[in-house]
Amino acid sequence: MSTVVHFEIPADDPERARRFYYEMFGWQIEKIPGMEYWLINTTGENPIGGGLMRRESPKQTITNYIDVSSIDEFIEKTKSLGGKALVSKKAVPGMGYYAICLDPEGNTFGIWEDSKEAR
Repeated sequence: MSTVVHFEIPADDPERARRFYYEMFGWQIEKIPGMEYWLINTTGENPIGGGLMRRESPKQTITNYIDVSSIDEFIEKTKSLGGKALVSKKAVPGMGYYAICLDPEGNTFGIWEDSKEAR
């Protein structure tokens, strides 16, 4: 069964957002050296990881990433069910692949495929 495995929070001021989520929930948020990306480690019984990034467009909202067995298969499935692929399959080297999709209601979501061979 597919489940949410990662989320991304866009922010106009990433440092302000980092302080907010740390003080609000106690989340540990660390900047990746050399990148404009911060990794989020949530707390609680079933923590999931996330990311904090500088907002790329005014309407960008939180994106949840759902684990799938095949990015290519699920992009086609999204299209066949009336959705769209907004960002085609992209590699995160050594980790996996992602794509950003739009459901028929206009909501964005990400799909993620683990793959150590991703280049």
